Amino acid sequence: MTQINYYSPEGLQKLKDELHDLVHIQRPSISNQIAEARDKGDLSENAEYDAAKEAQGILEMRISKLEAVIANARLIDDTNIDKSRAFILSTVKIRNIANKMEIEYTLVAESEADIKHKKISVDSPIGKGILGKKVGEIADIQTPGGLMQFEIIEISR
Repeated sequence: MTQINYYSPEGLQKLKDELHDLVHIQRPSISNQIAEARDKGDLSENAEYDAAKEAQGILEMRISKLEAVIANARLIDDTNIDKSRAFILSTVKIRNIANKMEIEYTLVAESEADIKHKKISVDSPIGKGILGKKVGEIADIQTPGGLMQFEIIEISR
């Protein structure tokens, strides 16, 4: 069964740009490397040829996987989402009940997660815990360090 993943317009475009680069830039480059290595003679002892063929196999596998991901991707239409609850593409400010520390995260698809930019996956423990919660609710989140509680302070888009 194929897995459907949801993406923001920016996230889906990033995947399409990567696929374009793989198909139109990297694939021709590897084909040229194979041709050059083939021109050097005996292929049975040609390390350059073997390395280029291996790189081609890896590239083709990545292209195939990316094409499947894009084929099963769905854009998120946040115009009909209940803005009173935390959903994908929501920016949620939470407070750790134990130490009163506050942090803000944007909930995104797994492939768009980037902790440096405060984007966490809805499949992560914190993402799962705050998904669907309203302002004022407490999220009990099981982490490797034990149970943590976070209060939802604010939800925005």
